[in-house]
Amino acid sequence: MNKDGNLKIGKYEFKSRMFVGTGKYATFKQMTQALEASETDCVTVAVRRVNLTDKSKESLLDHIDRKKYQILPNTAACFTTEEAIRTARLGREVGLSDMVKLEVIGDQKTLYPDLSALIEATKILVKEGFTVLPYTSDDLITALRLEDAGAACVMPLGAPIGSGLGIMNPHNIQVLIDRLKVPIIVDAGVGTASDIAVAMELGADGVLLNTGIALAKEPVQMARAMKMACDAGRLAYLSGRIPKKYFEASPSSPTEGKIK
Repeated sequence: MNKDGNLKIGKYEFKSRMFVGTGKYATFKQMTQALEASETDCVTVAVRRVNLTDKSKESLLDHIDRKKYQILPNTAACFTTEEAIRTARLGREVGLSDMVKLEVIGDQKTLYPDLSALIEATKILVKEGFTVLPYTSDDLITALRLEDAGAACVMPLGAPIGSGLGIMNPHNIQVLIDRLKVPIIVDAGVGTASDIAVAMELGADGVLLNTGIALAKEPVQMARAMKMACDAGRLAYLSGRIPKKYFEASPSSPTEGKIK
């Protein structure tokens, strides 16, 4: 059996290849149970959702074991380069992490990224010592520009955020996997376990999801299913699938040596 190593992103290393979000859960208790079931060791937190000033009030961070989980702050809901950079700096200043999931949103309705602003923000934050994980489209040229800008990995969307549509353009994702040297983490659009399996079977280094777990009818069970799919998809990729044959069949049992 091929033993897979840990996922390395910049100076960080993870046993799990599934990053899980902390939004949209019905309760904090449900969130903590789902995180545990997922067996993730990295959770993403929107800096805007964290209570950073009034320590007397309940905070999302009160329910996340910092010894167990690496915090990945994100710049969700930022629409300009300046806003995203400011939010990333704030997350680092309050001790969340110098690793950041960088989002610069270009369209309110689809939540598609502003690619030119994303590249610019990546360049600036890398120079400031951040480990940058940019959320981007599945466009090859943008991904290459992000790699050149110093991104520690590239996070192409599988489908629009929260859509649950799965991997809409597997060919595009495959091209990124084949061309880039940095890890590819498929982010956004995961609706169910098979979506993760598809991403991992393509050769993605990992996946990031939130809504597919948090808004499932049974989030804790779904988190467990997602974890199993991630492991299965990765193992299948490492095992090497048989080639597809569209015009030729081959028997699963040998035709020679038949009993007459």
